[in-house]
Amino acid sequence: MKKARLWSLLEDGRVQCLVCERRCLIRPGAKGACGNYVNVGGELFHLGYGRLSALESRPIELKPLFHYWPNSTALTFSSYDCNFHCPWCQNYHLSFRMPDISQPVFSPEKLVELAVREGDEGLSASFNEPAVNFDFLVDVAEHASKRGLYFMLVTNGYFTEKALDALLRAGIDGWSISIKGCKGMQKPLGNIDFYVPFRNAKTIKERGGYVEIVYLVVTNTNDYEDCYRWIIEKHVTLLGVDTPLHINRYFPAYAWRKPPTPISKLLEIAEEAKKSGLRYVYIGNLHNPRYETTYCPKCGRPVIVRNNYRVVDWKLEKRDNEWKCKYCGYPVPIKGEYIPEKKWLGLM
Repeated sequence: MKKARLWSLLEDGRVQCLVCERRCLIRPGAKGACGNYVNVGGELFHLGYGRLSALESRPIELKPLFHYWPNSTALTFSSYDCNFHCPWCQNYHLSFRMPDISQPVFSPEKLVELAVREGDEGLSASFNEPAVNFDFLVDVAEHASKRGLYFMLVTNGYFTEKALDALLRAGIDGWSISIKGCKGMQKPLGNIDFYVPFRNAKTIKERGGYVEIVYLVVTNTNDYEDCYRWIIEKHVTLLGVDTPLHINRYFPAYAWRKPPTPISKLLEIAEEAKKSGLRYVYIGNLHNPRYETTYCPKCGRPVIVRNNYRVVDWKLEKRDNEWKCKYCGYPVPIKGEYIPEKKWLGLM
């Protein structure tokens, strides 16, 4: 175990974890809600540090990030457990399982060296919630920065402001943030403040990081009009119209058996997002290139065509250090470099 960076000691021997906004109060010998931070003699230790549950090279478009290092691959890793425990979790076999302290620790240096050796442009923490692996993330990011690799997170964005600051200073600059619900939603995540991910996304953008928002539309849960209007309004006012929004289809998983999101509902929400001014709206989990293509906001022509999580056509040209539409010259926001003609052979 490694001693945690962010915590405070209370008078009764409990400690308060300051990694995520749950701010767990943990008595001696107990763990926080995520199962990864434990109170040992009045000090907080990271039980899951470096204990990885999955490791493979994956396209950045799978995260999904569509405007960040397009067509690159990231060495993607995960740990165990979660701070949300969504009942529809696709990766429940990882997110509902505590770390095994008998498992060997994977060092940050070894992880970064593996990414370099495999030819990946960066690293990604995904599959389960990265917040539970906070201390490991900071160490990996510092090594990745030294080797010229990007580092991004697929996350629910529920970090405290102190934790977010540490991650940004360590060099994590790509963020795929999943919005699970909205203000006033009672079940199943009624104790979550859904404004926090938007607050953090705004801070990331203000500090030069890159963000795309993912809204998984769960049938009869977070798909009602007041909910999606709240999400779109927060997106527009806090993050701006150039921040991409992915409206993703839900499928039954784990304990949630409601039917898959109707395609008509996804189209309804996408249309509302576009009416609100959003320039880059995508519909995911349909595997239809039409809804994953980037269209120029000015001339309407397709400028980035994607299929099977790969860029198959690129109609942007770099001028004056900006990527612009080849046809009309309109600037399209892209973070990082486009990696042409890089194939992905599937999961390792």
